[in-house]
Amino acid sequence: MGRYFTTDCEGPISKNDNAQELSAHFIPRGGTFFAIVSKYDDFLADVLKRPGYKAGDTLKLILPFLIAFGASNEAIQEYSRSHILLIPGALEMLRFVSRRMACFIISTSYEPYIRALCDVVDFPVNRVFCTQVDMDRYPLNPEEGSLLREIAREIAEMEMPAWREDAEGIADLSENHQRTVGRLDQIFWEAIRDMEIGRILEEINPVGGGEKAKAVLESLEGTGQGLENVMYVGDSITDVQALDLAREHGGLAISFNGNGYAIRSSEVCCMSKDARVTAVLADIFNGHGREGVLDLVSSWGPDNIRRFPIERDLLNWLNDTPREDFPRLELVSDANRRDLTVASEAFRQSVRGIEIGALG
Repeated sequence: MGRYFTTDCEGPISKNDNAQELSAHFIPRGGTFFAIVSKYDDFLADVLKRPGYKAGDTLKLILPFLIAFGASNEAIQEYSRSHILLIPGALEMLRFVSRRMACFIISTSYEPYIRALCDVVDFPVNRVFCTQVDMDRYPLNPEEGSLLREIAREIAEMEMPAWREDAEGIADLSENHQRTVGRLDQIFWEAIRDMEIGRILEEINPVGGGEKAKAVLESLEGTGQGLENVMYVGDSITDVQALDLAREHGGLAISFNGNGYAIRSSEVCCMSKDARVTAVLADIFNGHGREGVLDLVSSWGPDNIRRFPIERDLLNWLNDTPREDFPRLELVSDANRRDLTVASEAFRQSVRGIEIGALG
């Protein structure tokens, strides 16, 4: 029986958040600008559940601004190639898993970044789902460019929206944050939609949310295999629907250094500085299925690993790992979900940095 390994890219494989880094590179105060737009994305996708909007659509919302500040296909590709930051052990993990299982990367990231990463890790591009974008198809007239640059400065000055975990709509935000969301609504769904460049919001379809779940299904097309044979590794809000899809159909849903969104939809929480622990889980899943992985995780620890049929090179790596760096694996339950979220989000920030680690 064939099993399938599917994984997000940024987080489980690389430390990058390419869209955030591009924003910080091209746009003045772009890191702050991106964080606010990303938080707005979280609100639309997870709280408001705006029809036709999905987690990860941040990547189309920022495109007019990137273009306004000079980003082109060539500039994005050049920047991306020179700023690949792999999670330690990611190359070994991908090589190990690819030799044993059908392996796919499902990423919200822009194609130029994904192509650059595939070159670095020698992974076949035809096994990747990612966001297709051609910046050079969208010329920007000077008047619109000037207005977008002004709006970018305005967004970077906004107060970061926040809400309670049980929020269900705009009324659950403070008055200040309601004004922020209202202004962002005006910017993206009125002002930019009325611009010539506004067609980019209709034509670009980021691979996030439901598109990632759809990609999981597409990876199985023609194989005769079911979702019970799929292991999905994710770390953020864009992975929720893919994680849910795998988990609800008997597959395996893994949060790797994930935030609260990923942990909420996963049955295994992994915190590790090294991606090779993912190969351990994949190897057990390949040979012993979901139940084998859950058995491993329930007894996980440096003193217990020899009980399990872990491949020799991976076992040697684990044995050589100092106890303070030993990967942490836990089964997610209602009782421990909140504590795991706090621990994983802190660990995530220690691995990827506070600015990127705090993103949804």
